[in-house]
Amino acid sequence: AEGNVEYLDKLLQSLQPAEILYPKNYQAAFKDSFGAGFYTYGLDSWIFDEAFATELLLKQFQTQNLKGFGVEAQKLGIIAAGAILHYLKETEHPHLQHIHTIGRIDRNEILWMDKFTIRNLELIGNGAGQKGLIDIIDATKSPMGARLLKRWLIFPLQSVEQINQRLSAVAYFVEAKETAISLHETIESCGDLERLTSKLASRKIQPRELVQLEKSLTAVAEIKNALAPCTNPYLKTLADNLVICTNTIEAVQHHIMEQPPATIMKGGFIKNGVSAELDELRNISSGGKEYLTQLQNKEAETTGISSLKIGYNNVYGYYLEVTHVHKNKVPADWIRKQTLTTAERYITPELKVYEEKILGAEDKIFALEQQLYQALLDQILSDLNAIQTNGQFVGIIDCLLCFAHIAKQYKYCQPTITDDGILSITEGRHPVIEQTLPIDTPYISNNTLLDPNDQQIIILTGPNMSGKSAVLRQTALITLMAHMGSFVPATAASIPLTDKIFTRVGASDNLNAGESTFMVEMIETASILNNLSSRSLILLDEIGRGTSTYDGISIAWSIVEYLQKTTHRPKTLFATHYHELNDLEGQLTRVHNYHVSHKEVGNKIIFLRKLAKGGSTHSFGIHVAKMAGMPNELVDRANTILHEMELKNKEHQQASPTVQAPTEKFQLSIFDAHTETFESIRKELDSIDINNLTPVEALMKLQAIKQKLN
Repeated sequence: AEGNVEYLDKLLQSLQPAEILYPKNYQAAFKDSFGAGFYTYGLDSWIFDEAFATELLLKQFQTQNLKGFGVEAQKLGIIAAGAILHYLKETEHPHLQHIHTIGRIDRNEILWMDKFTIRNLELIGNGAGQKGLIDIIDATKSPMGARLLKRWLIFPLQSVEQINQRLSAVAYFVEAKETAISLHETIESCGDLERLTSKLASRKIQPRELVQLEKSLTAVAEIKNALAPCTNPYLKTLADNLVICTNTIEAVQHHIMEQPPATIMKGGFIKNGVSAELDELRNISSGGKEYLTQLQNKEAETTGISSLKIGYNNVYGYYLEVTHVHKNKVPADWIRKQTLTTAERYITPELKVYEEKILGAEDKIFALEQQLYQALLDQILSDLNAIQTNGQFVGIIDCLLCFAHIAKQYKYCQPTITDDGILSITEGRHPVIEQTLPIDTPYISNNTLLDPNDQQIIILTGPNMSGKSAVLRQTALITLMAHMGSFVPATAASIPLTDKIFTRVGASDNLNAGESTFMVEMIETASILNNLSSRSLILLDEIGRGTSTYDGISIAWSIVEYLQKTTHRPKTLFATHYHELNDLEGQLTRVHNYHVSHKEVGNKIIFLRKLAKGGSTHSFGIHVAKMAGMPNELVDRANTILHEMELKNKEHQQASPTVQAPTEKFQLSIFDAHTETFESIRKELDSIDINNLTPVEALMKLQAIKQKLN
């Protein structure tokens, strides 16, 4: 892929690469843009050359050009790929025949989420023990499936045809329960075919891993046969792409013992009957060892040294060990070689003769086994591409089975993907929260409807802890899961094809970079406003709370106006505790108020976590404080202060006009005055090019004007 810094930052955060390569002279620039949280390695700048990279790639893929891969226009991507290939070749990876293709990540083919959205939706988890969506939906049984599922999560589809292919396969497995269970068990017996492919290509695969490869390929054959009677077109295509690697299966079964050692350096992994020469050498070796046992028994009986032992080390070879208690019984023709604290070691001419026979045979056995093993690798390397293909398609089948499993386990429904722009979710649930609640606590489901022609924007009011953020996140997660090709936590869901999901949820200071909560909030919001489209889903939670109340209300109000007036009409959920925003429903079309309902029992407030039409006029902050365990006298005092402030605010409201949406001839009455300060502000505003002003720049201008007024 290639793109701007923001795009690359998203890819780095999503893919979490083990190592990043860059030109040595870009070290400071890289850290400034992406931080120091990655393992990096600098290469000479001459390596990052398009001609050099193209030559490497053409040689690797044995092609005349790169047009067939669809990357010929990706100049920077080609340079990066060439640098990776060069790096691999220079770091003791001479065998790279398993790298035989190159692809690209097309932003137009995936549902786009920036790094803020991935973080805010907690897709991967926060690394502090808190579960993310991946932890709930990952029921894969193979390493290939687990890796692919994470990729599907970060890069959901934006093709109705491809999404429906996956959904149809999941629906098939949901109905064919026995087939699904059997296939999942078979896939569980698969090893990591992708990793084994890489080790096979580099000839670093060990005997025990070869046995795992054979078992995995046997499982692939079982998967292919199990899907043979399948009526689902997509699954039939997947099954047809699986290759039964008879050559590799039979070769490994013929050559390698069922329980071989972990490494080839230990020897003893080639079966008897593979090589007549090897069998003969093994007979000599085993016969010699049997002779040594007989010699030990004979010498012990002859000398009367019952504790006599025959041992071996790399310095003296085979030796006879006698404890100091019995050293006076040692025959005169024994030759002493080593004295220890508790014993002495001797050799004899007879012992040395047999040592040469045994060691000579063992050296030949080791060399012959290595030779036979390399010949075996040559034989099965012809199946390398097929093995790699099997790994890819087993991963896909594993993910589809995973979706079917969680659909049955969690009672998910099959979503409908539409092109009408209307998002309709019936009894939707948050997939993570509902699985982490106590067993006896039911999750309160909610309906959500967003329609660009009628209900484009929902203003959602209610106190903290009432469930506003959960409603926002579950709407995004259900949309995301549908675009992955998964069933979703709802009783029914009609999901419009979505190109981008944007979220601004929760505070996230970046103080180390000198950015406050409010600045981070404004930067993220500006990114949303500058990149939205008619197919976008936007979730905004508590925008403006990082500054003063009136500043916050003004910013939140203007953002809603902007989203309502833009021709794109993006579907938006806007959660806020600013009850003043309820007035927007009466002033702007397609803006509707909802709140999280509650009931009062005595002096207690119970949040029902159920959406209801209409805006809320109470924040219940003091009730939340009481629930959190604040002292009673503090809570009582807070109620008194609140009552006094509400009375003052009521008097102020009666004397002040309400805010109205701007009209075409709208002009601030403040400029009717003719002071020097106001005239200066007027000139400054007149000089601003509104068409080229970003939201963040506008906020900075507003701040400067405020300072002048103060």
